[in-house]
Amino acid sequence: MKVGSGFGGGWLAEVEEGARRAEELGFDFANVAETAHDSILAATVAAKATERLEIATSVTIAFPRVPMVLAMQAWDIQQMSKGRFSLGLGSQVKGHNQRRFSVPWVPPAPRMKDYIRALKAIWKTFQTGEKPDFVTEHYQFTLMNPNFNPGPIEYPEPKVMLACVGAGMARAAGEVADGVYPHGFMTDKYMREVVLPNIAIGLGRSGRKWEDIDLSGGGFTVFGENESEIEQGLEALRTPISFYGSTRSYHDVMEIHGWKDLGMQLHSLSLAGQWEEMRQVIPEDVLRGFAQTSTYDNLPGFIREHREYASRIGFGMPVKTPEQRERFAHVLGEIQKVEVSRVPRGLEDAVLPSAAAS
Repeated sequence: MKVGSGFGGGWLAEVEEGARRAEELGFDFANVAETAHDSILAATVAAKATERLEIATSVTIAFPRVPMVLAMQAWDIQQMSKGRFSLGLGSQVKGHNQRRFSVPWVPPAPRMKDYIRALKAIWKTFQTGEKPDFVTEHYQFTLMNPNFNPGPIEYPEPKVMLACVGAGMARAAGEVADGVYPHGFMTDKYMREVVLPNIAIGLGRSGRKWEDIDLSGGGFTVFGENESEIEQGLEALRTPISFYGSTRSYHDVMEIHGWKDLGMQLHSLSLAGQWEEMRQVIPEDVLRGFAQTSTYDNLPGFIREHREYASRIGFGMPVKTPEQRERFAHVLGEIQKVEVSRVPRGLEDAVLPSAAAS
């Protein structure tokens, strides 16, 4: 099992220290988000500052960037990092695309499939010099002069990881991506009944198996030394659950549990700017329905039981004192020893050549 952390999505001056710290602590990979700062700039700084750590964006918002621009950036980072870069992509929701990024909105899953295929077509031309001939509904790549081709690199092309919540994007991830980032806002029930079966459909379309892609563990988790620490962690989850639960694009996750009315209540409160009230209306059963929990000592068993489909997970615990760092190193090592099947329980025979509808 690969284990990762974040190295911060803040100001660039802070990125180098965070990335080096993640590497020193023994993590296998470190992710950078894209909220208030640019993920590609941060990934570049982190790649330059480290030697072993896999650097991944989680996620870079795709549609505001044309594929050629992002392909060049990723190619340069992959060369500089000696093959340690993974490009995580996400679509964002309609409102942010239109009103924050000023880009048109079309059905995102078909567009994302074209986007990832365009990236891979561009990288193939970079690597081989092959004449481009990529034309789809959303993107085209038919021109490349020698002056604009950076040329081959000595490393594999960057892995493309795709974030997903809905069924359509899960199918797209299974079909064209190298890995899948299930959104944090989901439950184990939604993951197993919606996301994983649709990834399987996508894998079937591309003739691949579960072992051919990397899956990150999905959903909210709370880990601690004891039940008291877990209770504190659960309370802190009220904020992200209420925030994401207010977004109608994510209400399918609520609806599968019969919580859609709560989602609409959260949406109304968010429009009124009542952020603290949103936290307080999350019932205890919903809080525990979202979050899976474990003590640190039981984590290897938790992973085998609840993350058997994953090849990587995120993890963190206090490391301020020498004692805490020693404890962390022990727990991290035990997690990294875990061998998982990477085949979701109940879907062992689900990946078959398929012509299922999009």
